[in-house]
Amino acid sequence: MSLKFITRAAMIAAAGIVAFHGTGAFAQGAIDNSSLSSAEFREHKRTFGLVYTLPAEVNELLNKTIYPVLREKLLNAKLYDEAQRFNIPHVTVLHIHNPDPTTPEKMLKALPKLPGELKLVLKTFYNTEAAKGAGHPWWVDLGVVKEGAGYTAMMDFNTAAVPPLTALRDGPLPRVTGPVYAVMSDAAKELVRTVGVSGLNTVKDGKTLTPHNPHNTLVYSMTKFTPELQAKFDEAAKEFNQILPNGIPTTFKTVSIVELGFAGNVLREIYRIDLKSGAVTDVATGKKVKK
Repeated sequence: MSLKFITRAAMIAAAGIVAFHGTGAFAQGAIDNSSLSSAEFREHKRTFGLVYTLPAEVNELLNKTIYPVLREKLLNAKLYDEAQRFNIPHVTVLHIHNPDPTTPEKMLKALPKLPGELKLVLKTFYNTEAAKGAGHPWWVDLGVVKEGAGYTAMMDFNTAAVPPLTALRDGPLPRVTGPVYAVMSDAAKELVRTVGVSGLNTVKDGKTLTPHNPHNTLVYSMTKFTPELQAKFDEAAKEFNQILPNGIPTTFKTVSIVELGFAGNVLREIYRIDLKSGAVTDVATGKKVKK
């Protein structure tokens, strides 16, 4: 086994220890999980996150090939809210809930070592629920090909980012509480309790767990995901996969700290960080800032 592999594994393992213990060096105040006992969704106040915004050329291609067809299908299905819901297209690293307006600045200071530029392929459209049988929210997603150096670096960065950033949460993400939490698997529930949301990489008992599924979301819906809607949008996903059968090769050159809505749609970009140089830009002012 190479020294490089041992070092990386040790770093990830150390990060995981913090993730599963509330008194780690990154802990920031009380984390309240009491909302998990409620049958209703937790009230949403403010969610912040770390995401890779899609490069302009990817957005341009999707706008020419997929979005007009998708919008027509949403309107025909009377999904008017979904057709107009704002979102800055992105692939998520993680999201945390905390109404404290200083959270983005704290996230910036807590960022782990950056992975460098990430070359990967966006491919395969599909539909998914927050938890099978919950009914809502549900999404239309575009996946990431799970192979190659870029994908591996992306997954390693998720593992490293989880402990310091999820320690800044005030509790679970509202969208994984109530009816969603009630039907989650035991493994997913444990992640919600320990890091605030399912689908994040962690290290437990010395073993790296990698449920993270990086993807780009095109539709955010709180409409009940009926069998009729599922059939309709499963067919739409097949059509989109025929339009872009080879996917979209791309390179992520930046990662951003953002604010999001309840369902995970990005509302605004706050800090943009260059993955190669580490330079940070305050998006509102356009000025460089120190991490």
